Amino acid sequence: MELLYALVLGVLTSCAVYLLLRARTFPVVVGLTLLSYAVNLFLFAMGRLATGLPAIIGSSQEYADPLPQALVLTAIVIGFAMTAYVLVLALRAQGELESDHVDGKGDR
Repeated sequence: MELLYALVLGVLTSCAVYLLLRARTFPVVVGLTLLSYAVNLFLFAMGRLATGLPAIIGSSQEYADPLPQALVLTAIVIGFAMTAYVLVLALRAQGELESDHVDGKGDR
């Protein structure tokens, strides 16, 4: 299971890097979103999540660590806000420059 999880993280990250290196704005936005998904999954994996364990120290011999869950929840909210902001910037740049290239120069 860990191998499958690592492969999924690797595929998500490699697809995100490929899309980030494209010259168009929409693939860059999708690449940033994929990269944020990969980071969220990585944070979940580092947290060693367990099912059915209490999140309070002292009530049981083992407990679930709530910090990775809080980090991922915060990252989801920040990622959504960042995606919305980048999309608005991309639409504004496309309207003013009449091009969706990231450098603003257009097709040549």
